[in-house]
Amino acid sequence: MNIVCLDMEGVLVPEIWIAFSEETGIPELRRTTRDEPDYDKLMKYRIGILKEHGLGLKEIQETIERIEPLPGAKEFMDRLRDTTQAIILSDTFTQFAAPLMRKLGMPTIFCNELTVGENGEITGYNMRCEQSKLTTVKCLQAMGFDTIAAGDSFNDLGMIKASKAGFLFRTTEQLKKDYPEYKALETYDELYDEIVKAL
Repeated sequence: MNIVCLDMEGVLVPEIWIAFSEETGIPELRRTTRDEPDYDKLMKYRIGILKEHGLGLKEIQETIERIEPLPGAKEFMDRLRDTTQAIILSDTFTQFAAPLMRKLGMPTIFCNELTVGENGEITGYNMRCEQSKLTTVKCLQAMGFDTIAAGDSFNDLGMIKASKAGFLFRTTEQLKKDYPEYKALETYDELYDEIVKAL
């Protein structure tokens, strides 16, 4: 039995923090897991900047409501889910993901949870589990699934390496150079075709 595990931001939807950076004019918020492999360090950095500027969950959610899936992402997900089982494994947060999942046709997503104060200030976050993408893939494999994974960032490499087939999708030139053993794909048609070959 096969199950496809996909990253969300950069693969199916634009990067939320980059969109928020553009709306607020705060360039420091453009940093993502493509730039910083240490997720805890990245989130503490982001929370510090939000606090410094007096921004909270409400402002980020207002930006997210205006974000649309990447062109072709919804059609790709529909086609993929007609072919095999697929889930999204993301380091985003439930408070961010809901409107985007509606726009993608409500696929299953496993992600994390923000800690939010009564005034809407983001005070911290709770990871679903340690190394959540890799851990989830290993658990799925323990349940008898063969996993196929695709993502664009450092935090996707664990699940890509652990899967029977793994792909880099719309990734950076640096990751392509550092991990030439993984096919680097640019279109949803290419990704769909490679997934089908691996099934």
